[in-house]
Amino acid sequence: MSSKGAPVADTLRIGILGAAGIAPNAIIRPARAVGGAEVVAVAGRDRDRAEAYATEHGIPRVHDSYEALVADPDIDLVYNPTPNGLHGRWTIAAVRAGKHVLAEKPFTANAAEAREVAAVVADSDRVVMEAFHYRYHPLMLRTMEILASGELGAISSVEGTFITAGAPHDDIRWSWPLAGGALMDLGCYPVHLLRHAMGAEPRVLGARAVEGEPNVDGAMDIELEFPGGIPGMVRVAMMGGAEDHSARIVGENGVLEVTSPWIPQRGNSVRVTGGNGDRVEELTNEPSYNFQLRELLAVLDGAPLVTGTADAIANMEVIDAAYLAAGLPVREPTR
Repeated sequence: MSSKGAPVADTLRIGILGAAGIAPNAIIRPARAVGGAEVVAVAGRDRDRAEAYATEHGIPRVHDSYEALVADPDIDLVYNPTPNGLHGRWTIAAVRAGKHVLAEKPFTANAAEAREVAAVVADSDRVVMEAFHYRYHPLMLRTMEILASGELGAISSVEGTFITAGAPHDDIRWSWPLAGGALMDLGCYPVHLLRHAMGAEPRVLGARAVEGEPNVDGAMDIELEFPGGIPGMVRVAMMGGAEDHSARIVGENGVLEVTSPWIPQRGNSVRVTGGNGDRVEELTNEPSYNFQLRELLAVLDGAPLVTGTADAIANMEVIDAAYLAAGLPVREPTR
C-alpha cells in the first residue's frame, strides 16, 4: 500500500493514543465505512477505561502505555488525538518507531515545535498528515474550484468564523498546561481555510482576546492581511452564544458564502451572489472524516500530501503571531 519506505499490509493497521472522545468519529467509524483500514489497538494509562473503550468500539488489543502502542510492530499508523501540548511529543515518538501518523489539529503547541516535528519527519520515510478533515470534503473542494475559476473576480476581503456553545471549564480546552484555547481548538480551522482559499500566507495585523482562564483565550478576533493588501478576519469563541460556522469571500464580481465548512456532515451549502448568477449549492453530508481517510490511503499510495508538515508550520506561525498580537503567550508543549 505504501510508496513511502517499507510497504504496509494490504489493510492499514491503526493504533489510537488514548481513549479519546473524538476517535469514534475521526477514525473508528471511517475505517469501517471506507475500507482498507482497521483500528487494531488502543493505548490507555487507565487500563480499565481503555478496556471498556476497546470493548465498546470493537478494538482487539489494549496497550497499557503510549510507549507500548507506538512500539507495536503490528501497527502501521498511529492516530494521535492527545491534548494539544502532547501532539508534538507523540508524533515524534511514533515516527521514530517507524509509524505513519495522523495527527490531530492543531499540529503542535507552537510553530517552533512544528519545525522540530518536521525535521524528524524529513529524516524518515514516514507520512505525517495533520487531521484537517474538512479540507478533503467535497464542500471545500467545491469552494476551491469556484475560487480557482475566477468567477468572483479579484478578491477584496475574506473572513472565517467559528463560534460554539462552549465547553465546561474543567475541559482540557481550557487548560494552559495542555496548550488550550479557542484559537487552538477552533480558530486553527478558519485560519487554515483562509490560507488555502487565498493560496497565500497572511500577516497578522492585530488581535483581541477574551481570557476565559488565565492565559487561555475563550474568544479572539484576528485581523489579517494577505498579499496585495487583501484584508482578512478570523472570529472564534468557545464561551457560549449563538453558534456560527461560516466563511465569506468577497470579490469584485461576487460573494461566496460557505456554511458549516468545518463540520459539513451537519448540513452545508455554498452560496454565490453575483458572479455567474445567484445560486446555492449543497454538497454531500457524508462525514468529512471518511474523505480524510480516503485521502490518507491515497497519500500512502503516493498521492501528494496537502496537510503535511510545511502546511502545519505555516498554520502554527499565524496562530503564534495572533497570540502575541493579543497580548497572550504562545502555547508551550506539555512537559
